[in-house]
Amino acid sequence: MKNWFKKIILNLIKMKKHVNTKELKWILTSSFLFSLVLIFSSSCKKYLDAKPDKSLVTPESVQDLQGLLDYYSYMNNQCSDQGGIASDNYYLNDSDFAALSADRERRAYLWESNIFMGGSPTDWQNEYTVVYNADIVLDNIGNIVRNSTNTSAWDNCKGSALVFRAKSFYEIAQIWAKSYDSATADNVLGIPLRLTSNFNVKSVRSNLKDTYNRIINDLKAAIPLLPNMPIFPYRPSKCAAYGLLARTYLVMGNYQQAGLYADSSLQIDNKLLNYNTLDPASSYPFSDVQFTNPEDIMHSTCLGVNYDIIPWEARIDSVLYQSYDANDLRKVLFFTPNPDGSAYFQGSYDGASGVMYNGIATDEMYLIRAECNARLGNPDKALDDLNTLLSNRYKTGTFIPYTLNNTNNVLNLILSERRKELIFRMLRFSDLKRLNRDGANITLKRIINGQVYTLPPNDPRYALPIPDDVIKLTGMLQN
Repeated sequence: MKNWFKKIILNLIKMKKHVNTKELKWILTSSFLFSLVLIFSSSCKKYLDAKPDKSLVTPESVQDLQGLLDYYSYMNNQCSDQGGIASDNYYLNDSDFAALSADRERRAYLWESNIFMGGSPTDWQNEYTVVYNADIVLDNIGNIVRNSTNTSAWDNCKGSALVFRAKSFYEIAQIWAKSYDSATADNVLGIPLRLTSNFNVKSVRSNLKDTYNRIINDLKAAIPLLPNMPIFPYRPSKCAAYGLLARTYLVMGNYQQAGLYADSSLQIDNKLLNYNTLDPASSYPFSDVQFTNPEDIMHSTCLGVNYDIIPWEARIDSVLYQSYDANDLRKVLFFTPNPDGSAYFQGSYDGASGVMYNGIATDEMYLIRAECNARLGNPDKALDDLNTLLSNRYKTGTFIPYTLNNTNNVLNLILSERRKELIFRMLRFSDLKRLNRDGANITLKRIINGQVYTLPPNDPRYALPIPDDVIKLTGMLQN
């Protein structure tokens, strides 16, 4: 068994190329905890509250627990793709739609009320697996004495678990809960907040206020425990926790706090990647900087993103594609033209084909700080951030800094650039929810076989149905 896990880890490292030999030995000492994860996945009913068939091994050291968190394939690859499928960054033609391999993909693309039709999708399970693993760490770290020889490792382990749990709670809330509104949040259904690895504790849905309070409290508790920047980009850090707080406060509409935490993140790391250094002729231009990208604060991906829809058959919204300036390098680095004049996406910060990046990055922090400054009446500061970002996106010598004076025009420009910069980062769906909550009045439209399908602003379908198996197992309320 030990050799089998060693082979898995060696192959993972060979593929990802982001762990050194010393770290490899350290992770291998915790390989039995990787088996714990696999046992959990195979012996559970794959859903919240299912009881495992085998007793779990009790971790005995900080290294054991850190080894569980360092299992990249589980902890950094499990976000749901449902928001990406439902967003307006792309479209399918009739033949592409008909060729989709699963009925749930077609239903999700058309925003049908019952996407899963009683099936057992992995999206919910995958997100809560991350929560479960984080809870294992948080349940056991207190049993290990924190002393002068392990202080840094102990703190980092606990802080990392809090960030991983908060990140998954955030992602779950974007898909399976309504948009946050402070006026109604305590009366609106949130998500189940699993705060223990004990399966005997029944899952119940919190309200939306408690959901976001938990995300915020976990992140704030993590900050003093973490280093400013991680040893490896797949680990959490202060910089990442600040970034997640900025992202969370942004969807809550708390622009003062969102701007503050985006600034805190940028105070630690404000580096940007100059796109002039990339090869536009490469099939996947960001492959060469997959784990050395200076913008990458915390690397994570949506491995579950459906390959039939994103990016292979996904044709970029034509208005969005044409909005990129001819000198904007994102137009050639993010997209590849199709023979019919449309384009498909190739610009994931993960570099790998079909795997969408949804990590925390400095470009997002610049955009959050810019948007918040614009909303708070500081258009000059907002444009400073936007111009700094765009100067690293245009061909050298071609970018002319914006000098707008009207605050609304500055805000609209920033929102436009946010969509262009963060395309397929799994952020657009939550952006649509928050913007429509604030009166943007964006209606989404699909046309398939001559029939028009729409998703009006603030429609209940913006909160996807919880899988039927989870409802039956727990008795919790459905959306």
